[in-house]
Amino acid sequence: MNNGLCVRPLRSRSFSAAPVETAAASAPVVTSVAPAAVAPAAAPAPKATGAQGSIKVDAPMPGKILAVKKNVGDAVKSGDCILVLEAMKMENEIVAPQDGTVASINVSVGEAVESGSTLATLN
Repeated sequence: MNNGLCVRPLRSRSFSAAPVETAAASAPVVTSVAPAAVAPAAAPAPKATGAQGSIKVDAPMPGKILAVKKNVGDAVKSGDCILVLEAMKMENEIVAPQDGTVASINVSVGEAVESGSTLATLN
């Protein structure tokens, strides 16, 4: 049973391969390469070493800190952006959970953070 398939025999054909040219192996050439000039990295924001506040602002997901919008001592209202966290190629604003004053900023720009780590504290 051939299930409706049509099978034709191959015709015999002769094929000849074209000659392949190979180059003679030469010794590798080593040149000295000067190291590229490294651009100075932006100075990260200093971590606060002062007293921790009673209200913690935790990272909702792992990511990288892109910006610190508030400084220690700044008054914030509920919903004000404190930090910008990049996660999964998206910028997420980390906001104040309630009114208060920023007691500490525990991260700096460019720092990688894990889910649940304390980013800042408020009083």
